Amino acid sequence: QVQLVESGGGLVQAGGSLRLSCAASGRTFSRYGWFRQAPEKERVLVAAIRWSGGYTYYADSVKGRFTISRDNAGTTVYLQMNSLKPEDTAVYYCGADFSTNNLRSRDYAYWGQGTQVTVSS
Repeated sequence: QVQLVESGGGLVQAGGSLRLSCAASGRTFSRYGWFRQAPEKERVLVAAIRWSGGYTYYADSVKGRFTISRDNAGTTVYLQMNSLKPEDTAVYYCGADFSTNNLRSRDYAYWGQGTQVTVSS
């Protein structure tokens, strides 16, 4: 059974850092993405990585501040978030898929439960 478990969320002051983790059990996926959803807003893709080759994508709003990476075992994906801003406050979700679609794709077959990130001003 495939499971994605996120961790690492919390409360941080503006300018601080957090590192989110997404641990996948059961399979190694071809593509991972980190999404976020603020209250009353749609879920948006902030970063994605293709397992083979390590190609990455970042939304303009996080480029230069967030870094997506993977471990060599192929089971965990990270999102290092630096210089956090209050507008980064959201529930962050990890998505995983076996396809090698365009990294901008929002189509993911598997999802984690989400982890709350709150940035205070």
